Amino acid sequence: MSAEILSSTPDPDSAAGQRPKFLSKERARRGPYRPATLLAGAWLILITVAAGAAPLLAGHDPLTQDLAQVQVGPGGEHLLGTDSLGRDLLARLLHGSRTTLLGVAVGVGVSVSIGVPLGLYAGYLRGRVDKVASAVAEILMSLPGLIILITVLAVYPYSMIAAMVTFGVLSSAALFRIVRNVTMAVAQDLYITAAKLAGLSRRQILLRHILPRIRPTVVAQTAIVAALALVTQLGLGFLGIDTRPPHATWGGVLQDASTVIAVSSWTVVPPVVVVTLTILAFGILGDTTTSQPYRLTRARTRTGRPQAPRTTRRAPADQLLCVEHLTVVLTRGGGGSILVDDVSFGIGRGEIVGLVGESGAGKSVTSRAILGLQPTQAKVDGFIDFDGLNLLDLTDKELHHLRGRRIALVGQEPMVSLDPTIRIGAQLAEAVRAHQKVGRKESHRLARQLLTDVRISDPSAVADRYPHEISGGMAQRVCIAVALAGNPELLIADEPTTALDVTVQAEILDLLRDLQRERNMAVLLVTHDWGVVADLCDRAIVLYAGQIVEQAATERLFDHSCHPYTAALRAADPHQQQPGRRLTTIGGSVPPPGSWPPGCRFADRCVSVTEECSNAAVPLHLVAEGHITRCIHVRADDKEAHRVP
Repeated sequence: MSAEILSSTPDPDSAAGQRPKFLSKERARRGPYRPATLLAGAWLILITVAAGAAPLLAGHDPLTQDLAQVQVGPGGEHLLGTDSLGRDLLARLLHGSRTTLLGVAVGVGVSVSIGVPLGLYAGYLRGRVDKVASAVAEILMSLPGLIILITVLAVYPYSMIAAMVTFGVLSSAALFRIVRNVTMAVAQDLYITAAKLAGLSRRQILLRHILPRIRPTVVAQTAIVAALALVTQLGLGFLGIDTRPPHATWGGVLQDASTVIAVSSWTVVPPVVVVTLTILAFGILGDTTTSQPYRLTRARTRTGRPQAPRTTRRAPADQLLCVEHLTVVLTRGGGGSILVDDVSFGIGRGEIVGLVGESGAGKSVTSRAILGLQPTQAKVDGFIDFDGLNLLDLTDKELHHLRGRRIALVGQEPMVSLDPTIRIGAQLAEAVRAHQKVGRKESHRLARQLLTDVRISDPSAVADRYPHEISGGMAQRVCIAVALAGNPELLIADEPTTALDVTVQAEILDLLRDLQRERNMAVLLVTHDWGVVADLCDRAIVLYAGQIVEQAATERLFDHSCHPYTAALRAADPHQQQPGRRLTTIGGSVPPPGSWPPGCRFADRCVSVTEECSNAAVPLHLVAEGHITRCIHVRADDKEAHRVP
């Protein structure tokens, strides 16, 4: 039937652990080895085996009538007695279990094969697939299931298969909605985003990273569907419309017993006990899986590496990445909020460029727009050229082939970038296979080599650990190793040292510098730390309220910063503070998108503000070669400064 499957959705993190090597008594009481779980599994196995061996175990023909032994109680000849026509109850239950369990299997199989894949794809892809699938599910859930089943049996008389296929289709709607909801929740985890950026295929992400996380929910709901399928089968058998009489089914045995219950109450007991125990077994197994760990299947080796198409080059030949007039608008209803406003910059091969600013300045939105990871409702305009490819013209599939291979990302939270349920070596090997045409053994060797490259002293031991078993600094090294798996030409490091202590920060910065030199990678470093900029970057770009306010070579920016915001940021750098003196701060906060003032966006916080600052938008001006800024005071004071087109 289309009865709604009622079950609370467990926290995906509750299934994130792995089974320990030993089994404590407390774990045995709670886990898959608790007595109730073992008994439930044993009962289901018993009735399944008994159904298969019914002709050998029954001892009597389930259709043979003996009117001289009607409603006989349990005895030596008939272990469970006989029914109203003298047929052996044990034989009818054993043979009836074959039809009943087959019907349950058909119903569950159809429901799971429709509901789970559609739920996974709709919850992960969203968009049109989600809308269409959700609309169909709502229609199915609104239909009267029992009436439809009876109608199907009227068209296909005594066709149990047709009835249970129909049940499976109707019940798949509720299963779809639950799988979709938990998939949507898991898909928001940062380690899923990291898997995308590592270049893993959609199939790998769904089957290797999302499905294992939601497996407890899927198994629990499947158990409930099985119980509902059994109840439905019993109802149809009780009505005598699922199979042609006198064929034995559990529902038929119950119906026969109910007609003589006033005369012989015993005939009701065996079928009721069997049905009750079976439904309870389904429920116990489903309840157990909602809090149990699981093992993961291995991903298959990737055998090919499709290449993204190339487009006509517009950027200067010496630049690997050229961003021109990048604008990101978050659309809401009939309006929209600008997140990034007309941002232009370039990165040469082997160059390290810092993107600096406070939280809310637009640094991460800018860097992620390069990878096509802008918010769902965001619209991106402008031009992003990467080695001859306009990234904004590429499809999702074409962008997927670039991520991890040619452009990689290292995030600021290493622990949430790694799948907590998979060993580190397996995650690295998976990333290697996604980008290189190698086998499983070779991918694990390359994974250990990557761990060595990121200065991990014992790569074999670390490869065998789970993310929670290593420190934050080592986890960030692992994330860098994942990013290097595809030998990228551009590495985007989004505040890679924010979550680490000072000592580990220095080690990670030294590692990034060494790797950049060894591999001649270009690096876009997103940060708010001027010490990091001074230590690593060749050039720095200062963002404020979605705009570039200053850009110059690092040394010049430190010696001749022109914009008041740049000067205020440097003055507020904690590394520059005097012991025992009050920390320097910038008053106010970055205005949120949609609330930007019409003139200079820093005017409300600027110590040099004048009336002219708020009159009109301030354009960028060239102060010196390679040095631009967005301030009217610089334009007025420096006769050589001129507007940047």
